[in-house]
Formats: sequence, structure tokens, C-alpha cells
Amino acid sequence: MSTTVSDDDDDTGMDDAVPASNKRRKRGSEATRAPRQRTLVLVPVWKRQVRVGEKTKPFAQIHTPENRLSEAIGLANAIDLDVIDALVVPLSEPRPSTLFGSGKVDEIRQTVADHEIGLVVVDHIVNPVQQRNLEKAWNTKVVDRTGLILEIFGARARTREGVLQVELAHLTYQKGRLVRAWTHLERQRGGGGFLGGPGEAQIELDRRMLQDRIDAIKGDLKEVAKTRDLHRQGRRKVPYPIVAIVGYTNAGKSTLFNTITGAGVLAMDQVFATLDPTMRELKLPSARRIILSDTVGFISDLPTMLVAAFRATLEEVIEADLILHVRDIAHEETDAQAHDVDKVLGDLGIDTLPADSHILEVWNKVDLLDADRLTQLQQDAVRQERSPVLVSAITGHGLDDLFAAIDARLGKADEVLDLVIASTDGGLISWLHENTDVLGRESRDDGTVSMKVRVASERIARVIGMLRKAGIQV
Repeated sequence: MSTTVSDDDDDTGMDDAVPASNKRRKRGSEATRAPRQRTLVLVPVWKRQVRVGEKTKPFAQIHTPENRLSEAIGLANAIDLDVIDALVVPLSEPRPSTLFGSGKVDEIRQTVADHEIGLVVVDHIVNPVQQRNLEKAWNTKVVDRTGLILEIFGARARTREGVLQVELAHLTYQKGRLVRAWTHLERQRGGGGFLGGPGEAQIELDRRMLQDRIDAIKGDLKEVAKTRDLHRQGRRKVPYPIVAIVGYTNAGKSTLFNTITGAGVLAMDQVFATLDPTMRELKLPSARRIILSDTVGFISDLPTMLVAAFRATLEEVIEADLILHVRDIAHEETDAQAHDVDKVLGDLGIDTLPADSHILEVWNKVDLLDADRLTQLQQDAVRQERSPVLVSAITGHGLDDLFAAIDARLGKADEVLDLVIASTDGGLISWLHENTDVLGRESRDDGTVSMKVRVASERIARVIGMLRKAGIQV
């Protein structure tokens, strides 16, 4: 468990500004021996009116309170917090000072005391003033949704780039809280004699230290980005098309990646089980070779600074030739989850609207559906603009259809060649079977073989070169 959410931090708030990854390294095995933090999860839900143009419409949550509560518990469990209780808290409107009304604050204070809660997770944005007031009122640590997701990312990052990205997002988040919340840091330093002036406020010094570290991390990330760009340039020389897998967290992306490629990527029934991107070369049944990339899962209200920090990693998605949007089609909120993923893709500058966009929806987990529901979805898929493919990453159902759909999307510029090859040139015939999609083959009486092959656009130059080397003009 990350020590950022423990209740033994000093009251300056600076311990909160230390990234979780750094503190784990510093404390080593001491952190692993710490007891699980007793946690209360709160999901604020309110109804209010909002102005939309000239009309007033009720504020509506895309996700139901029950599913928000379940997801919030999943987020807490992802870093091994001991969730003692979890509540949906109805509110008429958010209070500027405490988010919750005074009566609800008192009620929750009693719950915290009765259950000896050491941490309260609020599944909502809590500004610095609200956080400090709630911590005083409840005498316990308070973490909002953004802070919790940052902790999870800090616990999951493994590569140097991932650790740096998480640390940058964490410091950016804490910098705003340091400036706006901890007014007790506004004590003065320096200033000698009667004319020396007030000196530098402690909060300014702390803020400058944070900014210096942020600048240093950005510099390190630029160097890492250069290395990643070199790798990307190397892949372009191959060149194989990039197919990136995206989706809502826990939609089955890594399971699908493992099923297709045979890779050993961690796949668990847990949010953000994998963070760092994994890439594998894959040969499709058509002989087309692609590079498949598994990326971090998205989630509703994904912190903006995390999207920005992980932009280098997500460049694999931005530059992909095809994006597979994996959806948990068995989840009751699959449409809302798809909306959240499209929003993040839009934030990355990816156009998700046109039907001919380079996004292919993959409706996963059909093995969890009954026969009637599966039949209905198959009928719905035909009418969808994105022409989704129904699969099960667990059973392998629909994978042939998925490969064909990937081929069709990537093969718009493919070429079909009609060839006549001597039957004795077995090496060339075998090579064509290995490197092209053989659509037809027929042995002829004159001792030649007639072949019709489809050649991937990225391999056409190599295939033509091989044919000319064998004396066959195309």
C-alpha cells in the first residue's frame, strides 16, 4: 500500500508532495509490513439544474450510483486498501467549504469514529480547501478520486518512463494543493535587520522546490521520448502497421492481447492491472504482419494531468494505423464506458466520429451473454457504423472474424497479383505462402503454377523485388 494515503504524514503536507514510488523505495520492506489501511469509500450523488443554452435541464450522471460505488471500491482494492464500508451519499448540491452538508459531515464523522477509519476516499473531485476542512472534521486522511488514481498509477508503473510520468502527474497535482490549501506554510524566511524585508515565504520555497523537480522530470522524459521515437522510427523501416488496443479499464484488453499474441502480459480482474505499454509482432492468417500494442486502460474522469503525463506513451495510440476499442459488452454500462473512452481519445486529438475512422470496436466477453442477448447483439452489430466484431478473449470466439476485420481495415491499399510460376520453383512458392495472402492456386498442364495473391501495401515493394529476382515480371 502506498504511504501517501497513510495517516502518519507530518502536518506540513509536504509528505503528500513526495511521489508514492519514491517513498516505496525509501521505506522498502517497512511499507510491505504495514497493516492495510481501514478505509471508508464515499460516492457523492446529487440532483441539480444546469443551464444548457436557453433551457434548463437536470444534471444527469452517465454512470449509475451503484456502478460508481462498485468502481470506487475496485479502485480502493487496487492498492490493497481495507474497505470497511462504502456509501452512496445523496446531496442537494456541493458545498464550497466541505462538499457535503454539515449534517452529513457530522454523520460521516460518527461512522469514521465507530469503525476506526484511517482513510476516507471520496469518489469525486475534492478541492484543497474541502480536503483540509474534511480532514479536520473527521480527524482522518481524505483522498479524492484523482489522488486515488494517482496512487494506483504509482503502484503499477514499472518502466523508467512510467515512473517518471506518474511522478510528474503526482507533483503537478500536489503543487496546486500546496499553494491553495496549506496556508499555515505562509511563514517567512530570511530578511535581516530593519530594512531586510519579509524574506521568502515558506510556501513559496516549497512551491519552487516542487517546480524544480517538475522541470527536471520533464527534461528526463524528453530524453526518454527521444529513445521511444528512435524505436518508432526503426519500426517504420520494417514497416509493419501499428494496431493499438484501447478500452475502459477491466474491459479485457490484456486478456485479448495475450490470447492473440501468446504474450504473458498481466491480466487480472482489477482496474489498471497494467500501465506500461507492451508491443508484440503478430502474423495474421493472411500473412500480414502487424505490431500489436497493449496500452493503459481508461476510466471515467481520468485525471487531466495523467492524460498529459502519459501522452508520450499514448503516442502509440495517436500514431497507430488502426485502433481496437475493446468494450466489455456484457457490462450494463458498456455504452457509458465507451463514451468515456471516446472522450479520452478525443482529448488526444483522435477523431472518433466518422464511420470510416481508423477505430474498430471489439465487443468482448460475449461468453458471459445468454443466447438471446448474443443474437440481439449480432443483429445490432450489423447496423452499427463502426461494424463491431463480437469476440471472447477467454474462449477465442470470434477471433477469426477479428483478424479478417483488421485485415480489411489495413488492406484498403493492398494489391492483388496474378502470377505464373514454374512448379519446380518450390522455394518461391513457399515464400509467397509465407509472405502473402494466397487467394487461389492451380497447377497447370504445362508444368507451371497459377497463383492469385494479395499483397499488403507495406510489403508490395519487397514482394515485387523477390518476383523480379526470380525472373517474373509484374
